[in-house]
Amino acid sequence: MLCPYKIYPQNMNWIFDNIIEIIGTIAGLIFLYLEIKQNKWLWPVGLFTSLMYIYVFFIAKLYADMSLQFYYVLISVYGWIAWSKGAGQKELPVTRLPKELFLILFGASMLIYVAISFVLVNYTDGSIPYWDAFTTALSIVATWMLARKILEQWLVWVIVNAVSLGLYIYKGLYPTSILFFFYTVLAVVGYIHWKKDMLLSKAVSSN
Repeated sequence: MLCPYKIYPQNMNWIFDNIIEIIGTIAGLIFLYLEIKQNKWLWPVGLFTSLMYIYVFFIAKLYADMSLQFYYVLISVYGWIAWSKGAGQKELPVTRLPKELFLILFGASMLIYVAISFVLVNYTDGSIPYWDAFTTALSIVATWMLARKILEQWLVWVIVNAVSLGLYIYKGLYPTSILFFFYTVLAVVGYIHWKKDMLLSKAVSSN
């Protein structure tokens, strides 16, 4: 039988060594809950989460993911403004993704992916540059879609979160892996919840 006092210091050392990642994970789960509930306070929570993960991803040499956090900081300000009620304005509704906008966003994501891949491969010591670039490119597009309350952003996040989950397990970022497991599952929940809310709002407005 192992003595608890021999395990406890090791556990505490692990917690202290990974405290920023753990805090970021907790904040990320709160962010996801607020996102599903369409609560505008998700944006300041998301900004705080991004600040935590700038450090985490820098240490893990996931430079595209790290750079993405700076984008998240900026888009959090934009999202807060877009989701807030202004004087005489209605709250931003959930909408579907038009075909024309889909083609534009698809093309944009491909261009962003190529650009990020080139930078990571040629100018950094990133450990998994192409996958890093893939999740980053889609995340940039999906976050903009979130700020505009476009329903299909959840489907993009299912792909991004599932791929990211594998990457973070590979890199040994286990608290973050737990976070992205929940992100993947709850992205499906979010899609169902937002779609139901969108249909309900349309039914109410048509009466």
